[in-house]
Amino acid sequence: MNHPLTLMEIHRIKRWHVAHRAEHPLEYELWDAVLCLWLMGWVGWLPAFALDALWACPLCLLGMGTPRLYVAWRRHAHRLQRLRCDWLGSAS
Repeated sequence: MNHPLTLMEIHRIKRWHVAHRAEHPLEYELWDAVLCLWLMGWVGWLPAFALDALWACPLCLLGMGTPRLYVAWRRHAHRLQRLRCDWLGSAS
């Protein structure tokens, strides 16, 4: 399943990480980094375009897709039993 994540799915994953922060501190911090890159991608594309820094536009696109890519990677690792991913139920 390689569909875009909805804001509701992103929110459910974030709530899971907040609720399990003590048991999974690295996952909590990693998801925050993913959300930071996502936000930087959405906020950065307009200044990159306006300031004629077109080299930054692909980075912004990558940032915008980071949550979807991260969830897909975790889903794949979980399916191969390389990583256990308890919050996958939060992302449909």
